[in-house]
Amino acid sequence: MKQSLQLKLHQQLTLTPQLQQSIRLLQLSTLELSQEISQMLQDNPLLERLDGEDRFDGGSGESSGDMAGERSGEAGTNTPAEEPRQDRDDIYEEMAWGDRAVSSSGGSNDDDEEHGFQQADTSQTGLHQHLADQLALTPLSQRDRQLIALLIEALDDDGYLSASLEELQTLFPDEMELDPIELSTALKLLQSLDPTGVGARDLGECLWLQLKLLSPSTPNLEKAKLLVREHIHLLAEREYGKLKRLLDLSDAEFTCLRQLITSLNPRPGSAYAQTDTRYVAPDVFVKKVKGMWMVSLNAEAVPKLRINEMYAGILRGNKDGGGSLSAQLQEARWLIKNVQQRFETILKVSQAIVDRQRMFFEHGEVAMRPLTLKEIADTVELHESTISRVTTQKYMMTPRGLYEFKYFFGSSLATDEGGATSSTAIRALIKQFIESENRAKPLSDNTIAELLGKQGFVVARRTVAKYRELLNIPPANQRKSI
Repeated sequence: MKQSLQLKLHQQLTLTPQLQQSIRLLQLSTLELSQEISQMLQDNPLLERLDGEDRFDGGSGESSGDMAGERSGEAGTNTPAEEPRQDRDDIYEEMAWGDRAVSSSGGSNDDDEEHGFQQADTSQTGLHQHLADQLALTPLSQRDRQLIALLIEALDDDGYLSASLEELQTLFPDEMELDPIELSTALKLLQSLDPTGVGARDLGECLWLQLKLLSPSTPNLEKAKLLVREHIHLLAEREYGKLKRLLDLSDAEFTCLRQLITSLNPRPGSAYAQTDTRYVAPDVFVKKVKGMWMVSLNAEAVPKLRINEMYAGILRGNKDGGGSLSAQLQEARWLIKNVQQRFETILKVSQAIVDRQRMFFEHGEVAMRPLTLKEIADTVELHESTISRVTTQKYMMTPRGLYEFKYFFGSSLATDEGGATSSTAIRALIKQFIESENRAKPLSDNTIAELLGKQGFVVARRTVAKYRELLNIPPANQRKSI
């Protein structure tokens, strides 16, 4: 084979360390950026913060004027781990009880205030610890105490016993010779503890335990107990007519009975839930200045960095170059430049978003326009991947609330006139229709689609159903009320 020399030209994109750092900083959130810079300050002696800077650390709420709780939208959703709990959650939502916390120990009296006693913070105690403290003060045999302790550990966050007694019995060694009656008795002792309803195996039993402690003179108390033990599913499904026939109730009696049941707490353990509040700091502020919507950076979120003059002076006087200090000086300059470029890009992109969605700031969600990453990329002359990094975990504080940049992007739906509208605007209209509907005759998905059609929006019934589910709104038959 004859050897020969060949000359070829080809292009290859190489990411320099500086470019890699710039990309990484761009996609970080404010809190992650603060942590990254803190680490760099520890590793690089040539980098320092300006004195007196109050940086955001994500922990305290001292600068509460510029901070707001993270909304999950989307917030407040808990993913159930088991099917029985999913059933209970469905019933909670359908009965419109919401998240209701019930104080377990009552308010403090004047004597408590004189002696300096304070009611315990239930959100910090935890349900299991609260029950264990009561168990320690209850005069019981060692065997009963062990059985109740096992049942306490088997409770979920809402205070329900998700496992059956037969399953729990298999956890004990055979030499204990555990009688099922003993375990059943231990469960009754657990259900006598505070909060009322804890240890229930289903929603009906939880409500029944609470009804059992009410005064016998309570109107329709026995029928309420019968309803929660045998017909709770009919109440959740809004089968009011069937319930009134089964329980032989008039309209007024049924209304009173329903109010009694919905006043109970379907989640007795919720008052003791361990909550982890997360905060976000806005990257930019949006204000209206002389009729124009303008964006400005959050000064508290922008780290103020500089080169350490002492070490820089040493390097200038060192003719040998300083070795590792020279490399650290270059890294410090890169970081300062990349941080500055990060916030310049955020400001440029956020201003482009606000200019595009200015009608939203004037009129709300119903005026939201369809927007894609490509449109913003073309406006600011950046790549779509860069826009995607900028809009991830970045927030803007507006007169209408705190929003993530990605909130302003959405798909488009056609109109009768050949134009397009944002899916966010359609969801806002659907929400308005449902909030103003007659609860005795709620709007069906097909009716909502017709109402949207009268306003010029071409939306199919299936699309209405999809958006309604995204808004966590139940179907028409479950929204019906007397």
